[in-house]
Amino acid sequence: MFTTAMLAVGIVFLAELGDKSQLMALTFALKYRWWVVLSGIAVAAAGVHLISVGVGHFLGSALPTTAIALLAAVIFLTVGVWTLREHAGGAEDEPEEEPKLRTRAAPFFVVSSAFLLAELGDRTMFATAALATDYDWLGVWIGSTIGMVAADALAIALGILLGKHLPEHAIGVGSGLLFLYFGSLTGLGTVLSTPVAALLALLAPALAGAVLLVRRNRAEQPAEPPVRVER
Repeated sequence: MFTTAMLAVGIVFLAELGDKSQLMALTFALKYRWWVVLSGIAVAAAGVHLISVGVGHFLGSALPTTAIALLAAVIFLTVGVWTLREHAGGAEDEPEEEPKLRTRAAPFFVVSSAFLLAELGDRTMFATAALATDYDWLGVWIGSTIGMVAADALAIALGILLGKHLPEHAIGVGSGLLFLYFGSLTGLGTVLSTPVAALLALLAPALAGAVLLVRRNRAEQPAEPPVRVER
């Protein structure tokens, strides 16, 4: 079982490098505590890989991937809009000691559910299912979970590093725009090819960024003095 687990770790780790899940992990790490993000990813990885090794190719081919992708897109877009609304006023309007994480349960649920939906029907799930048809399912499950968590932990570390060198307002706006991109990409990916979807998905964060710039410029404009009427 140890050999099987190590094989699964290597395959899933390499499959996750550069995948959207790493970008998601980085984005979540910019907004939430690292241990909340990592624990949410671990739970989601254990769940989705347990499904894949349990039923193998049969469940993978029968999953309603379109409906799952659309639900994931809605979650990403909702989180993106919510994040941008929190930081729409500008850095000067933020409370001085606002905690980075208000609650523990809500962020954990957002991270775990988003990763679970994003990974269902993903290439990593099918790779895990294929391994489970020829190797011990328990070793494949443990190894694939460790491999995914390890790959995403690298992205979380990068998010922590960026968070120490960027203003909180910039982090909030950037993460919100990334969530809008992920949501648009996931939704468009159900009907378009990946390159076309990736290009068109840029329109959502670009439009949102333009709206934020317009609102900020209007807020920074000095108020016009009242017109004095001489009698």
